[in-house]
Amino acid sequence: MAMKIRIEQDTEPESPREWDNLGKMVCFHRRYNLGDEHDYNSSHYANWDELEAAVTEEEDSVVVLPLFLYDHSGITMACGDSHFRAFDSQCWDHGRVGLILARREDVLKEFGKKRISKKMLKKVEEILLQEVETYDQYLTGDVWGFIIEDDEGEHLESCWGFFGHDYCEQEAQQALEYLQKQPVDSVFTIQAEER
Repeated sequence: MAMKIRIEQDTEPESPREWDNLGKMVCFHRRYNLGDEHDYNSSHYANWDELEAAVTEEEDSVVVLPLFLYDHSGITMACGDSHFRAFDSQCWDHGRVGLILARREDVLKEFGKKRISKKMLKKVEEILLQEVETYDQYLTGDVWGFIIEDDEGEHLESCWGFFGHDYCEQEAQQALEYLQKQPVDSVFTIQAEER
């Protein structure tokens, strides 16, 4: 039996900020509700440095990274603004929007340690950068799903919520290979169970 894969954009993905994250995103924007829920008010601070110092102390943060947003025909977020400057050198469409932090208590719990080492801090920074990258995929619509159909267009398998097109393609290919190894009768059983 011939089968084909269709990759489609997931139009209703779950925000990765709903997941169990190590980092906490504290963001401020007039038009967008970004990051995680928090009780900070940007008008209580004179500048980003003052806010960062207050948040670092109140949250007992061990790693704090700045968050920048580019807003032009869609939004995208990153921990630095260097790649935004390449096409927006005057900073008309991008700027600082907040920060992401990791609390001491959460880091110790995550790694199962009693003390924080320099190596651990480097790993925490990598985790926070990955969380921002995943959130950016959510903001930019880089979330996908796949549908596997037979040669008559009958639905055999599908799955949604893959962050990154390449990742979705890999998972779809693995699902297709699995289905191709199944006896024809069991593929139709899977199809019937889904209806």
